[in-house]
Formats: sequence, structure tokens, C-alpha cells
Amino acid sequence: MKNIEEKIKEVIDNIKPSLQAHGGDVRFVSYDEKKGIVNVKLLGMCVGCPMAKITLKQGIEEELKRQVPEVKEVISI
Repeated sequence: MKNIEEKIKEVIDNIKPSLQAHGGDVRFVSYDEKKGIVNVKLLGMCVGCPMAKITLKQGIEEELKRQVPEVKEVISI
């Protein structure tokens, strides 16, 4: 059985191709199990992009929350 962090990494790996198609990328940094917070780092064209916050919250966060119910929030560090 996969642990929560493995599930999170798998979801992020599935999201990566969409971001990479637009010159961006995302990397998993850490997961705070007590708070349900996932820390990620946006890379490439995502850095400084005005749409990055929308991508983070409405894309990455929503998909993680849907597939991994333990996730409460995703933060870009």
C-alpha cells in the first residue's frame, strides 16, 4: 500500500506533462502530515507567470485534494 507522500508524488508526476508542455514544471518538496500541507516548487516558465497562482490553486491543489483526501492545501515555496 502506498503512503500519502507516495500518492502525492504520483499525482504531481501526472500533472507535470501539462506544465512542461507550456515550459513550466513543478517539484514536490515536502508534506506536513499534521497540517495536510504540500509544499511544491514551481519551475521554468511558471516562475513569474501571472497564471502561476491559478495553476497552483485551481490545477495542482484541486487535483491533489481530489485524489489524496488528506491534502488540505498546496503551497509554492
